Amino acid sequence: MKKFGVESIVGIFIIAGLLCLAYISIYLGKINLFGTGNNTYQVKAVFSSVTGLKEDTDIKIAGVSVGKVTNITLNNYEAVVTMKIRNDIKLQDDCIASINTMGLLGDAYVEISPGGSDVTIQPGGMIRETEPPLDLKKLIGNFAFGKVE
Repeated sequence: MKKFGVESIVGIFIIAGLLCLAYISIYLGKINLFGTGNNTYQVKAVFSSVTGLKEDTDIKIAGVSVGKVTNITLNNYEAVVTMKIRNDIKLQDDCIASINTMGLLGDAYVEISPGGSDVTIQPGGMIRETEPPLDLKKLIGNFAFGKVE
């Protein structure tokens, strides 16, 4: 019976290292290899501007992630944002979707403020109340040149 040589041990370490690298890449990249099943439903919202918002961005309620942005398209010079929301989260038909940033210059995300209605948005429905992101550059420019109202 032949003993393991140096080449075999190095090969095992390389394979183990590649497996660890693949696992970390999948874990940190939040890649779902086996699909999410049918535990989300789709809603849309129309914004006048979605500056800084990207696909696969979090959707939050009270700071807790409840979904993801799946698509952003342009329709009649307005941005239509398609979102996937977890099935256990029911959005009222008077909720408000706004685009906020994490910190002063952080990434944009969609914040949903719950409404008070008893009527919920059905899968494929539309969030009617939206607020575009605050244009920080324009605000600073207006302040610098004394155009603050």
